[in-house]
Amino acid sequence: MEIKVNYLDNLRQEAKFDDFTVIADQPIRYKGDGSAPGPFDYFLASSALCAAYFVKVYCAARDIPTDNIRLSQNNIVDPENRYKQIFKIQVELPADISEKDRQGILRSIDRCTVKKVIQTGPEFIIEEVESIDADAQALLMPSLTSENSTYILGKDKPLEETIANMSAILAGLGMKIEIASWRNIVPNVWSLHIRDAQSPMCFTNGKGSTKESALASALGEFIERLNCNFFYNDQFWGEDIANAEFVHYPDEKWFQPGSKGELPQEILDEYTLGIYNPEDELLGTHLYDTNSGNTARGICSLPFVRQSDGETVYFPSNLIENLYLSNGMSAGNTLAEAQVQCLSEIFERAVKREILEGELTLPDVPEDVLAKYPSIVEGIKGLEEQGFPVLVKDASLGGQFPVMCVTLMNPRTGGVFASFGAHPKLEVALERSLTELLQGRSFEGLNDLPKPTFSSNAVTEPNNYVEHFIDSSGVVSWHFFSAKSDYEFVEWDFSSEGENANAEEAATLFGILEELGKESYMAVYQHLGATACRILVPDYSEIYLVEDLVWDNTNKALLFREDILNIHRLDDEQLEALVERLEEVEADDYTDIVTLIGIEFDDNTVWGQLTILELKLLIYIALQQFEEAKELVETFLQYNTNTVERGLFYQCMNVVLEVELDDDLDLNDFEPNFRRMFGDERMDAVIGSMDGSIRFYGLTETNMQLEGLDRHLRLIDSYKKLHAARAKFVAVS
Repeated sequence: MEIKVNYLDNLRQEAKFDDFTVIADQPIRYKGDGSAPGPFDYFLASSALCAAYFVKVYCAARDIPTDNIRLSQNNIVDPENRYKQIFKIQVELPADISEKDRQGILRSIDRCTVKKVIQTGPEFIIEEVESIDADAQALLMPSLTSENSTYILGKDKPLEETIANMSAILAGLGMKIEIASWRNIVPNVWSLHIRDAQSPMCFTNGKGSTKESALASALGEFIERLNCNFFYNDQFWGEDIANAEFVHYPDEKWFQPGSKGELPQEILDEYTLGIYNPEDELLGTHLYDTNSGNTARGICSLPFVRQSDGETVYFPSNLIENLYLSNGMSAGNTLAEAQVQCLSEIFERAVKREILEGELTLPDVPEDVLAKYPSIVEGIKGLEEQGFPVLVKDASLGGQFPVMCVTLMNPRTGGVFASFGAHPKLEVALERSLTELLQGRSFEGLNDLPKPTFSSNAVTEPNNYVEHFIDSSGVVSWHFFSAKSDYEFVEWDFSSEGENANAEEAATLFGILEELGKESYMAVYQHLGATACRILVPDYSEIYLVEDLVWDNTNKALLFREDILNIHRLDDEQLEALVERLEEVEADDYTDIVTLIGIEFDDNTVWGQLTILELKLLIYIALQQFEEAKELVETFLQYNTNTVERGLFYQCMNVVLEVELDDDLDLNDFEPNFRRMFGDERMDAVIGSMDGSIRFYGLTETNMQLEGLDRHLRLIDSYKKLHAARAKFVAVS
């Protein structure tokens, strides 16, 4: 994690990281102002807080109340060496906690991350750089050397060379990549989380049987998502980009809808129109680009090559963003390697969908077949030794597809997790299923798995598949666990050998699509110095429903974005029009404004927690339409998941509105005790909101230039690095 420190007045400093700012000071006796804890005080507190967190996690998993649990820490300083200290952590537990849980709580403290880092002993590297922001040296694995050459199945270059090449590409873009966490909870299963230190919203997870393969996986996914703009999906890219020579890619084209909003003839083809517009409901005006919001330019469309005949077909960027998410994207050492990865993921997700929605039962993989892959067996054994039964299934549907499945059961909670993996080589598909299962997860994280169900509606509901796509956390049918399978086991093999193995395997996978009667379209991206591709298979690789293009399109943001960002400057007529649109929009009242308008607000602000419901409430207050506001305040309080502070503000608002709307009550009679209950600051905010002297309490002012929205501006700065690289690539080619 990158922590930037700024000097303030006297000895005060601020440390900024993610969405947080921490102020440190020195005591008055050391010439400070004593206005905040000192750096060493924060260090001491961190281990106590970390220990308390692990106690809370242990107790929450077992429904043990923590109300009467107390924890303290003291540091005992060696008189001869003040840097040698003992941290003594004491826990006071209620008498009714069992001996087993007492020991469990003490063991949980032993897992404290701060404690383990201190005990291991961090290494400090202190260096001078010309510019902190310009220093894009990847913060990865310093022990990794390019002298080794580790080859793994499916890759055209050694891991060390792959990692070095990708790290250099990211450094060349000016991105400082850091590893936020590693996981290795069972043998031969590694995962890690990496992110851009300067824009932490840009992150990926990697997985593999070794730490090197997991790192290569994470870097490959990071580069894939940069090339395909996935980190910036649904987001507003700012007015500079919206009016630049190109928005997404230099070879994009913009086409105008017809006079009545009809689809331009230049986009899509007959095959795709039959899929995306079967009822003739789709209009060109549905396909305006969400990222730029520049409707005057028309429909931003990206070129894809139709694989059956090599013809170029233009797909609206909006359509891709709304339907496909990250499905069918990959980067590789070579194009063929990337294609195999792309197509494997497409099959993995399509077959998973068929299995889940069809409530199919898969055949077990025989023990003698599993025994051929001892490292995978060792990982499975590690899970079972921790009390998690594991089922290994053949998901090829009778040898049709290169897909495997590893399913974990949690007897402690009754939850299950079905993880799928795909690749032409059975071993690789099986390894991916296992590593995907544990990617970024601890053993505690396996306590949150959903329970199986016999309810077909719950399994086949479209959002269940979306949950499975995002993190495999969707619901699985009990039919999946029947001993009577719908298919016979097949020890399938779609692989090739030799120098052109990946090219031959890609051809095999394209051939399966052709046999299914599916057309595929591919875009290749090399602007950033790496080879990446995106493959679309209409009516097969979509994640969201095609009708979302008409009924739930992300570009509904364009109806609200400008007015909401300028809300403090809207007059009553404009506010009336805005709240009317909010009442009419096809979106849940609990949709957050971040999602609605594509702006990344700081999570720790009112903007970051703001929902459509609360925004409507605030508008009605500003318009002094108190009856409408009262109804929404009551709803907010009934289902409030916001902060305690925000909840108390609306509790206060609710009682003041109660008095205001009752002709027999006078606020002057209640105000003194309201102030005693809620405090002067909160009461002043409520009264000011109602008389109009305070507008939109808690929402800091901003505008279409996104002033003050540092989190989103960091995201745009990240995208501008790609934009500049693409422009440079075109200029020199």
